[in-house]
Amino acid sequence: MPNIKSAIKRVSVTAKKTEVNKQQKSAVRTDIKKARTAVANGAPDAKETVDKAMVRIDKAASKGYMHKNTAARKKSRLAKALNTAE
Repeated sequence: MPNIKSAIKRVSVTAKKTEVNKQQKSAVRTDIKKARTAVANGAPDAKETVDKAMVRIDKAASKGYMHKNTAARKKSRLAKALNTAE
């Protein structure tokens, strides 16, 4: 454990930010998984599920939970899967 007051605060702040980042990344992964499953099963609401996942990906990229190129790649692959399924 650090002894300096600013270092103690950094540990605390980093722990909080790490927890939030983990929750956000998990939510994005869950939405992507739901979208892929909907597309693979040919669900009637697959387009809405994919759209919801894309919005979540955009928000994650804008807030820094995910790199913008990673977000673009994931959105592209989702769109490609949806178009192929249709």
